[in-house]
Amino acid sequence: AKSTCNFHFILKQMPREIITLQAGQCGNQIGHQFWQQLCAEHGINSDGFLEPFATQGGDRKDVFFYQADDEHYIPRALLLDLEPRVINTIQSSPFANLYNPENIYLSKHGGGAGNNWAVGYSSAEKVHEDIIDMIDREADGSDSLEGFQMIHSIAGGTGSGLGSYLLEKLNDRYPKKLVQTYSVFPNSQETSDVVVQPYNSMLTLKRLTLNADCVVVLDNTALTRVAVDALRLDQPTWAQTNTLVSTVMAASTTTLRYPGYMNNDMIGLIASLVPTPRCHFLMTGYTPLTVDRQSSGIRKTSVLDVMRRLLQPKNIMVSAPIKKGCYISILNIIQGEVDPTQVHKSLNRIQQRKMANFIPWGPASIQVALSRKSPYVKTAHRVSGLMMANHTSINTLFAKTMAQYDRLRSRGAFLEQYRKEPMFSDGFDEMDDAREVVLELVDEYKACETPDYINYGLEIEARESAKADTRLPGVADSKEA
Repeated sequence: AKSTCNFHFILKQMPREIITLQAGQCGNQIGHQFWQQLCAEHGINSDGFLEPFATQGGDRKDVFFYQADDEHYIPRALLLDLEPRVINTIQSSPFANLYNPENIYLSKHGGGAGNNWAVGYSSAEKVHEDIIDMIDREADGSDSLEGFQMIHSIAGGTGSGLGSYLLEKLNDRYPKKLVQTYSVFPNSQETSDVVVQPYNSMLTLKRLTLNADCVVVLDNTALTRVAVDALRLDQPTWAQTNTLVSTVMAASTTTLRYPGYMNNDMIGLIASLVPTPRCHFLMTGYTPLTVDRQSSGIRKTSVLDVMRRLLQPKNIMVSAPIKKGCYISILNIIQGEVDPTQVHKSLNRIQQRKMANFIPWGPASIQVALSRKSPYVKTAHRVSGLMMANHTSINTLFAKTMAQYDRLRSRGAFLEQYRKEPMFSDGFDEMDDAREVVLELVDEYKACETPDYINYGLEIEARESAKADTRLPGVADSKEA
């Protein structure tokens, strides 16, 4: 009995490693900033070596890094792109020596995916063995791999097409490992250079719905609004909005890197936020924000102030009508020197004032995880907070994408480039199937607002099994027999 107990203790202490996949221009730009942030928080310099002052223990570097023979830390990251510009920039940056050069994949022809999902997908199909070898090598080098996180955009060609292919492959090859994505949605208020953006988004959304366990939605419309309103930046650059994303990413992983007694692995985080398999799209809020030393002007950061601000629509990084609909779940990760009694008082105040409207069929409670701040990064504020929330109004974002898709599809516009790829050579059923999946997702999020949502799930199952029976003649008879 004693040895079993010891073995259990050893298992609990083992790191649960996470492999990061950065796909396309957007994925690699954000990923690069994410690794810079992690290095700063763990006292690692640009070449991967620990700084002399980084002597405080208690952090888990090995969730996201491993050590080379010369003891320098290497990110468990794959940098993937079909055109070389962004990765070349990374390789000529001060952090060039941080990454494992064997984990960088650049397409040989270097022409990119031309902002076309189908080109990105079929390019990934052609070179999938090279990429899967890299993933397998990283996975085999882990002691206790928990899962993967992918950073990408859904509107372009590589992040959407190659990213979609990878999601399908990870599901097939690592069915028991978690897959979380940080997915950047396009700015719906600006005219895009990419006219086929709605097609790319719809096809990617299908894979995010069916092949990911959790999707953190980062909406460029809202990111720009947060940068303009909260940080008073007149025309925020891509680098500045990407900094907001990498801040959210780093904050969402603090409980994994500075483990406490709760939410210290990915499954713990996801299980507390995702009640049903399809409703796994999360929105985030962060306060107080700072980019390029441009602060949001907040002076006081008590726990109550931080938790109240996290519920304000202006701090949420998804452009959805938060005041309509309801929260399915909320997890607040509070960083800094916090007294747990302050947390209880704050939760009671929020509940009394009915600041958050919850679903009628589940627990109406905000979960709170307390986490240490990095001792190596000096911040102006005593307490900061990240909210990760599952809210039914996120369906409006998908409905907008669907409306844009319908406008293009009804006219048969800009389909010629897709027809050149094998998947669409015989027609566009794949696109229409993707729309069907997204429509079901929108309907399910709307159904979450009703008290009898549990029955909705049963009805869907009954419909799907009836469909399966009609597709396979004789199945129902053989069951009866």
